[in-house]
Amino acid sequence: MTSDPTDSSSLRERFLDPTVVMRMGGLLVRARSVVEGAIAGMHRSPHKGSSVEFAEYKEYAPGDEIKHIDWKAFGKSDRYYVKQFEDETNLRAYMVLDGSGSMNFASEGCPTKLEYAQTLAASFAFLMLRQGDAVGALAFDDQPGLMLPPSSKSTHLTDILHVLESLPGDGRTDIAAALQALAERLRRRGMLVIISDMLDDAERVMTIARVMRKRRQEVAIFHIIDPAELDLPYEGLTIFEGLEGEEDLLVDPDDIRDRYREEMRAHLNQIETECREGDIEYFRTVTTRPLELALMDFIVGRLQVR
Repeated sequence: MTSDPTDSSSLRERFLDPTVVMRMGGLLVRARSVVEGAIAGMHRSPHKGSSVEFAEYKEYAPGDEIKHIDWKAFGKSDRYYVKQFEDETNLRAYMVLDGSGSMNFASEGCPTKLEYAQTLAASFAFLMLRQGDAVGALAFDDQPGLMLPPSSKSTHLTDILHVLESLPGDGRTDIAAALQALAERLRRRGMLVIISDMLDDAERVMTIARVMRKRRQEVAIFHIIDPAELDLPYEGLTIFEGLEGEEDLLVDPDDIRDRYREEMRAHLNQIETECREGDIEYFRTVTTRPLELALMDFIVGRLQVR
């Protein structure tokens, strides 16, 4: 790392662009009157508490509180059922950030996908903590990486920035392994936010994401794409570097452009379709898109699914 990991001000300056933070602050002020009434519903935690609102029944098991047995249900079925309740606490979220070599790609005039993802993750954490939500982070490349449990303390932002700073952005990645490592540690229901270019095995990623969704974790994917990855705009013989350990290729883009675009569209459509079918929120964004618009996609999407 080039910066002192104990210097929180330098980390904030790197990942929280003051101009962007100012725009986001104004965005929050403007949006507050619109979303404040919906924010409680948007942030209702799906795990069960001991008060608030009746949610559903489950069959009695040793250790359940007897006071929550529904005796009317027992009279009708001759079985013991326990009422479960929904606790209206704030959201608990984990961000899973891809730090693989392909994330270091950037076309001319654009930030790298990793830089964009780091800023997006830092801004997401900033907004979550300002709202009193708990957020944690998992950053990975070819290993599961650093895992930071969720917290709602304002000082937690510095810890999250340290995790973001740890990403080298080189070598291969295994998103599925990172998600599996996280799944084994999750005990409370909440939300999982995956920020990646999805160039690893999308099928494996979606399999684990669907499993976590079936465990009633909410799952959202921010798919980060460089504009050049959509169109392959290069002219003449071009060397394409293997960013995740592959060999470099010398290719004339004119020979492969149509086929490339077709396969890229199929790849994007497959991921979006699998997310939709698996009840997983999907947000695709290019690195030229203003950050606040990407965040607003998420906010609006959350409002629509509630």
